[in-house]
Order: sequence, then C-alpha cells, then structure tokens
Amino acid sequence: MASVTASKRSVSNPATSLRSLSTHSLGLVLWALGDLKGARVQYERALEIGEAALRPDHPDVATYHNNLGLMLKDFGDQEGARVEYERALEISEAALGPDHPDVATWRNNLGIVLQDLGDLAGARAQLERALEIGEAALGPDHPSVASYRSNLGRVLQDLGDLAGARAQLERALEIGEAALGPDHPSVASYRSNLGRVLQDLGDLAGARAQYERAVAIGEAALGPDHPNMAIYRRGLAAVAAELGESAEGPASAV
Repeated sequence: MASVTASKRSVSNPATSLRSLSTHSLGLVLWALGDLKGARVQYERALEIGEAALRPDHPDVATYHNNLGLMLKDFGDQEGARVEYERALEISEAALGPDHPDVATWRNNLGIVLQDLGDLAGARAQLERALEIGEAALGPDHPSVASYRSNLGRVLQDLGDLAGARAQLERALEIGEAALGPDHPSVASYRSNLGRVLQDLGDLAGARAQYERAVAIGEAALGPDHPNMAIYRRGLAAVAAELGESAEGPASAV
C-alpha cells in the first residue's frame, strides 16, 4: 500500500469551550500514543461538547467531525470516517463558502476514504475539487496542494490512468521539495508513490531510484522503525525482485 496524506486541523476559535478543547487535546495525545479506543471516546465527547457550546453548524464543530473521521479511519471504520468527513464538508461549505481552504481539506480527506471504500470515481471528484480549491486559495506551490496532487495521483493509478498519475505525482514531488526541502518526510511519501507508478509503467530502474531515496529520507527523518518504512522497503524489495536483485543491489553471478 502506498502512503497517503490526510489533514488534521486544530480548533482555534477562542469562543470554543475550554472543556471541549481540553477533551479534544486529550484525544490527540491518546491518538499519538496509539490508544485509538481512548482517543475515540475523547473525540466523540469533544464533538458532543462542541455542538452544545457553539452550535452544530459552527466551523469548529466541522473540525471536530473531521478529526474524529481521521481517527475512525485509523481505527478501521472507513464508513464511519466517511460520515464524519461528509458532515464536516457540509458544515464548512455552508459556514465558510465552497472555496474555503478548510473545504479543500475536508474534500481531500473524504476522497481518501472513498478510495479505501472502492468508490474511485467519487474519490477522483473530491480530490480534483480539493486541488482546484487549494490552488486558487493557497497558490499552486503550497504544500497542501502537493498533498492533494499526490492523493489524486494514487486514485488515477487505481483507475488505470498511469500517465495522469505520473504527472500528478511528479508535480507533487516538485512542489514538496521546493516548499519543504528534499529531506522532508512528505517528500519520502511522494517518492514512494511515484515509485509505485513507475513500477506499473515498467520503469523499474526509475522506480528503484525513487524507493531508495524514500528509504533514505524516511530513515533519517522518521527513524528505521517508523510504519512508513515498511511501505518504502516493501516497494523497494518488490522492484528489486522484478529486476532479479536484492534490495541492496544486483544479484551476484554464479
């Protein structure tokens, strides 16, 4: 599986209940610690408090819905995540307008979960709209735009449009390197995703180069035991096997 990028957002409205913020923050901590069950309880409670303290259609409540959706996705509840993302999108479009950057974020996240659910046409529509909004609101060279392009590229790959996928992923990598630096973890993710497309296109040498660089960046930035490293190493090993090599280099002649 290629790595993906979804977006979290923190609640910043000073009118939001302190109790809701504290509960939400505790959920973030528990999530970071790997306690998904505890995080889910806190996120659901934060949403309940936020709806009561603000109103169900407040933009900060959309953030609670989105972040609960992200956690549910990690929990394996893709359908539950879809419901939360759709509600976040509905609230934000009504409260902020259809071209707000938050709307792009929620559409990106909805697109990712629709891909996971097998709705590739729906995923493509959401990600194309996220990209359109992001470029207009943030500029074509913004890191979020790189993320939207990368996620769109993965969907295009699953749809069989390898040329389109390659174009999106190469542009994501270009933006990411310029905006974040060549050694950023997101750049490793973009290189891994590009390597997967190049492998499908039959460019095994190009794919190997992308995976090798993803591994090098990931190890330096995230450490050798980060979950993403398994993705990058599996990709590199698969390409090496197709080339008749080990992941470390060409096979020796006998």
